[in-house]
Amino acid sequence: MTSSWQRSLILGGVGATLSLWFLENLTHTLGDWLPAIVIGSGIAWVVLKFQQSDTPKIRVEPVSLNKVQTELVEAKGLLDQLAIESQDLSIDGSAQQLSDLRSQIQNITADLKRDEIRFAVMGGKSVGKTMLMNLLEIKWARGISQKLILQDTPELFAATEGGIIAERDAWKLARSADVILFMTTGDLTATEFQAIQKITSVGKRLVLVFNKQDQYLPEEQKIVLEQLRERVDGILSPQDVIGIATNPKSLKIRQHRSDGTFKEWMEKVEPQILPLLERLNQILIQEGKQLVLSSSLSNVTAVQAEAKSALNRIRRDRAMPRIDQAQWIVAGTAFANPFPALDLLATAAINGQMVMDLSNLYQRKFTLEQAKTVAATMAGVMVKLGLVEVSTQAIAAIMKTNAITFVAGGLIQGVSAAYLTRLAGLTLIEYFEGESSEEIKPDILQQIMEKVFEQNRRLPFMQMFVKQAVDRLVKTPLSASAPVPTPTPLDGLPAPQEAPLEIGAKLEKDVNSEIAKSDEPKLLEIPEVSLVEIN
Repeated sequence: MTSSWQRSLILGGVGATLSLWFLENLTHTLGDWLPAIVIGSGIAWVVLKFQQSDTPKIRVEPVSLNKVQTELVEAKGLLDQLAIESQDLSIDGSAQQLSDLRSQIQNITADLKRDEIRFAVMGGKSVGKTMLMNLLEIKWARGISQKLILQDTPELFAATEGGIIAERDAWKLARSADVILFMTTGDLTATEFQAIQKITSVGKRLVLVFNKQDQYLPEEQKIVLEQLRERVDGILSPQDVIGIATNPKSLKIRQHRSDGTFKEWMEKVEPQILPLLERLNQILIQEGKQLVLSSSLSNVTAVQAEAKSALNRIRRDRAMPRIDQAQWIVAGTAFANPFPALDLLATAAINGQMVMDLSNLYQRKFTLEQAKTVAATMAGVMVKLGLVEVSTQAIAAIMKTNAITFVAGGLIQGVSAAYLTRLAGLTLIEYFEGESSEEIKPDILQQIMEKVFEQNRRLPFMQMFVKQAVDRLVKTPLSASAPVPTPTPLDGLPAPQEAPLEIGAKLEKDVNSEIAKSDEPKLLEIPEVSLVEIN
């Protein structure tokens, strides 16, 4: 061990001696230039590294045929599910929507075999779309062996009824295109930038075209072009931001003669689109068939999104009566038998039956044990966010029941329980619509619950909800207005008790007077939802 350590020490000393000898000779040779060379090299290295890290890397993952076919199978499954759940296809144009989506799937499937590339030109008013289309037809498409389809789209951003319809048609044409040429005549407006984000977010191939650059001085053209590239940094590659002039201004030509006179005339300048043509040729050569696959994947993803949206609308329509039923059952129970808020929340406001009903509607099909676990998770999130205390205080402030009586206390508890149950049900709907995982994620659940609470804590809604709850619990007690079914999780709990009518009338008067005093805008009262038995 000692000899090995001594050997390493000797070798290290020899290495250090040779290094010092090399540096000494290098210093003698370069003299005073050595520090400058070292510092300059260091600066150059730092600048190079900065540029490499700062340069946006637009990486487009290649799309395989197998990937597109897999997504097509999933889309067909969604449409089959939509057909099953749309029991009455005559409502809200469901039959027509389903037929349109099936036609789109058939077109996408057929498009996978095509060999032509589709281009669409998009932009706002007076950006030169038609002129560019004509130039591409004459100066480019006719000389390309690849079959091309060029489409001009209606103008975007027109703030008229006809403009809105035209814009809808423009987006429909853009959806069928493989490459979109988006035209502008200067730095991007907010609406133009949003349109570019919308196009690229769904995987469409886009080239940003800065037209009418001849209207700027040469140095200004470079500035505008750089501004455009900075605006789309991370969205498009710099090579996909190109300046052109489809209809440049004519030049005034003056010819001087030997006798001192001169002749002037206007000479038309040839369109300046060569950089764009070169870039389009590169795209065709380098990307080729990938353009069709990427466009097909984008289109099938759009069909999936539309089908999911339609399914969610149907399921939400069926879920709301379940939530209404659960909130009034819980309210009646709490009104008759008030107990601490935390116990109420855990045993009634978020009960396993409502969770199971909603999970079945959204094709999750929880078992009773899973539903209880989700209910407990929801309860924990509500307590963590402080929603029990905040909502109860807000409801009590609206009711202004200063006389602490058994009925008043139970009424506050009943309204609070109904409100919390509604928040829980809406949170589950939002969660099921956005999350496909079978496992409940508490962090995402918490984010959604915060958003739902913010949407349902506004004073006009709270006032309306309190009045509706008081009407149900006191003026027209739950047991009198409709027969209350006995859901499984609430078995054994006492039935709601009726309050004396004179007390109910006084509470209703107090609530109505407080609503009338409020400066907040009033909302129309929601019609009472009759209770229906949970299957």
